[in-house]
Amino acid sequence: MNRFRARPCRAFALLLSLSAGLLPAVAAAQMPKMGPPAVGVVKAVKQPLYRTNDFVGRVQSPQRVALVARVSGVLRAQLFTEGQEVRKGQLLFRLQRGPYLAAVEAARAVIAQAQAQLNNAAVTLGRARKLLGTPAGNQSTVDAALAQEQSYAAQVMAGQAQLKTAEINLGYTLIRAPIDGRIGLVTYTPGNVVGPSSQALATIVSQDPMNVLFPIPVTTYLKLRARFAAQGGLKAAAIALVLPDGESYAQSGTIDFVDTGVTQSTDTVLLRGTIPDPRLAGLTSGRLGDRALTDGEFVSVTLKDLRPVEALVVPRAAVLSDQSGNYVFVVGPGNKVVQTYVTLGQSTPSVAAILKGLSAGQEVVVDGIQRVHPGLVVAPGPASLMPGALAPQPAPPAGKQAAGK
Repeated sequence: MNRFRARPCRAFALLLSLSAGLLPAVAAAQMPKMGPPAVGVVKAVKQPLYRTNDFVGRVQSPQRVALVARVSGVLRAQLFTEGQEVRKGQLLFRLQRGPYLAAVEAARAVIAQAQAQLNNAAVTLGRARKLLGTPAGNQSTVDAALAQEQSYAAQVMAGQAQLKTAEINLGYTLIRAPIDGRIGLVTYTPGNVVGPSSQALATIVSQDPMNVLFPIPVTTYLKLRARFAAQGGLKAAAIALVLPDGESYAQSGTIDFVDTGVTQSTDTVLLRGTIPDPRLAGLTSGRLGDRALTDGEFVSVTLKDLRPVEALVVPRAAVLSDQSGNYVFVVGPGNKVVQTYVTLGQSTPSVAAILKGLSAGQEVVVDGIQRVHPGLVVAPGPASLMPGALAPQPAPPAGKQAAGK
């Protein structure tokens, strides 16, 4: 009985082993055949490219004036609000005027007295000259009268000089704004005695335009000088700013000064640009915050070409690098991937300029670049680019003011 029962078990085990051997073959026959991996490609094209260089700078007002009392006296009145913008010639402070008005009147009295004496001396001289041809006249009398007249004439001139000095000192009791700009905090309040030895009463800084100072390495300066030589020098470069909050400033400027020497401690050359700083749109009060730029603040400075250069470009994401340099994956004949080393020119975060290694029209891999390697056959298709990756770059802003001064 046991022998006959073992035979079906053996047959069942044989059947299972045959089925297991046939399953992989059946599954392989049913699975679809895998094709080349799909990748996104972009053609290398020529397009206008604005070359840029980035630096760190500081905003500075072109004019800064410390208001100092030219004469001594009690500060009687402050005629402005701290922080407001003032106009040239605007009355800001008034000192006590009484002593200086009295000095003017005293000088006028001295002149009147000297003038009366001069008039009398002139009459005396005329009489002496008439008597000179008579027995009653003599030359010594004429000479003495002439000397007396000249002495009184000199006294009149001295009095006039004293009057002018007194009038100037009287004018100094009214302190006016010498420039347009924003005025800061006052040092002395009315009631204090101020004078030439006192601290500045307040400081005025000009507002529009503003300067921006930024040091650049000597090597970079030499390259920029050579780059802009054919365009008339560094004045051909446009200045764009990024404010401390990361916002791009709407106005553009130009370079107007290059320092005469190199800062030896940092091996840099100081450049200065000038840029408009109009009032912000809708703000006309002339108070703090009406303008975008503030004297002394740090900004990012970008130098741009006013005219673009024609360059062969690809998306920056397509460029990889290793110990041998920068390279891209090019889809060659038969859709086979070729590793091509390239020389980069001026690039941006989204676009890379290619100086050597590529030709216009060649297709470089952008999407799926992590799945490819040299010699791999791929299925290329259009890449999904990041915004602005190969879009034409906008020209530098024309520097139009958003609002009037």
